[in-house]
Amino acid sequence: MIERDHVEELIRWQDSGAVWTVVSRTPDRVTVALLRCDGGEEVDRFVSCDPAVLRFVGDRADSTDAEPR
Repeated sequence: MIERDHVEELIRWQDSGAVWTVVSRTPDRVTVALLRCDGGEEVDRFVSCDPAVLRFVGDRADSTDAEPR
């Protein structure tokens, strides 16, 4: 099974004009929903414990928040 690169996926998602949003968060895990750009319908969802994903998402609520520095 090929592991998804969730950081790359989130970058592509927001660069295409769609929105991702944090559904739930703990210190070591985040659940993210991928929403359509034309109305916010949820298309996909994933849970990640990957430190790279946790750093990329940071404390943002969604992709419209400023990226963490």
